[in-house]
Amino acid sequence: MGIKKQLGMGVMSAALGLSLIGGGTYAYFSDSETTNNTFAAGTLDLAVEPTQVIDVDNIQPGESMTRDFELQNNGSLAIDKVLLETDYSVIDAEGDNTDDFGNHIEVEFLYNADKLDEVIYQTTLAELKDLTPEAVNEHVFDPLLGEDGLEPDTLDDLVVKFNFIDNGEDQNQFQGDSLNLEWTFNAQQAAEDES
Repeated sequence: MGIKKQLGMGVMSAALGLSLIGGGTYAYFSDSETTNNTFAAGTLDLAVEPTQVIDVDNIQPGESMTRDFELQNNGSLAIDKVLLETDYSVIDAEGDNTDDFGNHIEVEFLYNADKLDEVIYQTTLAELKDLTPEAVNEHVFDPLLGEDGLEPDTLDDLVVKFNFIDNGEDQNQFQGDSLNLEWTFNAQQAAEDES
């Protein structure tokens, strides 16, 4: 390599070294801030008051009983859907049932106690047991709660009328029988738009 090339390479190396040293000691202004952030999950808390909707003895065909109860949203999130699961068991006193007692107990979901003729949905306990919770929401709770659902810290009254259907036939097989009804209410939150 010629002397000119060596000198040229030496000058270039020195210039590069100086620029790196100069770049490392270059002073500038700076500032920084730190944010503290929190994610707190909301709560979904559906309550039913009272917890025992109906307890009757000595019912007979043709008899009706009206009961009301509250669906309460005690959480911080809106409830969009209420899904009701129905289950029951029949205790056959005489062991002679040829039919399901639930086929003879009719349930009418009403708008309120003052307007007993305004039925939201009517079915038997046996049919209600076979319905999906989504179908019950569509037939009962959508019309009752409306588009807004159940907002936090609010409640809605639900009125239910139970009818022991008198079918005009011999219903002696149900004498002394009892039906234990279990309703499980499940709440689903309202979908929120992204903010």
